[in-house]
Amino acid sequence: MTTAVLLHKTTKHFSIPGIPMWSHAALRNGKPDSPAQLQSLVAIDRVSFSIREGEIFGLVGPSGSGKTTLIRLIATLLQPDAGDIRVFGHDTTRQPIKVQRLINRVSVEASFFKQLSPLENLLYGMQSYGLDETEALWQVVEILTRLGLERGDIHSPMEDLSRGKAQKVVVARALLSRPRLLLLDEPTRGLDMRAKYEVWQIVRELRDLHGMTVLLAVPDREEVDGLCDRIATLENGRIVALDASSSVDLQAKDTYLSMPEESPIFA
Repeated sequence: MTTAVLLHKTTKHFSIPGIPMWSHAALRNGKPDSPAQLQSLVAIDRVSFSIREGEIFGLVGPSGSGKTTLIRLIATLLQPDAGDIRVFGHDTTRQPIKVQRLINRVSVEASFFKQLSPLENLLYGMQSYGLDETEALWQVVEILTRLGLERGDIHSPMEDLSRGKAQKVVVARALLSRPRLLLLDEPTRGLDMRAKYEVWQIVRELRDLHGMTVLLAVPDREEVDGLCDRIATLENGRIVALDASSSVDLQAKDTYLSMPEESPIFA
């Protein structure tokens, strides 16, 4: 089976204010006892793991544990100070453009054309996906509706939406792009329980129908237990546990929430 993501002793430090930047050049030698390393914040500490193609991989940890830093490293937004990261065989430091063509990332800082509606924003973004206008319109309306946006919200300017509703549009945009690797950094923050589980249902649908690889980061394991194939626990920049998720069935959660079964969007 193809390896989608491979990290080998990946390390990332951040400078502490007041320490000269030139002193941090020593970090690239990877020595744990270098003077610069002793004077910097260790965000990711020699992390190693792999993600198989088509796997839904969970990254769980509290705020400040390093989840966002790790996702930004994989997305080429940051460079590691030591170690290697490869995405479908491409080195994130030496081949960032090739990596960027294979991924999409959801985070809380996503931006839109604020005076345009969710529908207009998403249709604009789908112009490069090769769909005809009717098919694109159907997929956009369907996914926004499944995520809980009312008709009025779909046609209202983004600047008029609440934070929770805007986050649903962020999630919808990433899911519609169908990348080979989808990076989800707390994508359900600000969403109610029904919307959270609808997001995870669509994620599973994308994996099952198209083999998409998914790395998702959340603070609470219970939210994604039963969705992920494996879950890694991150504490203080280190992987402290890596195991299969429990046998809790996501469909049972949907039943509990009395959510009607939906037809697939991406068939």
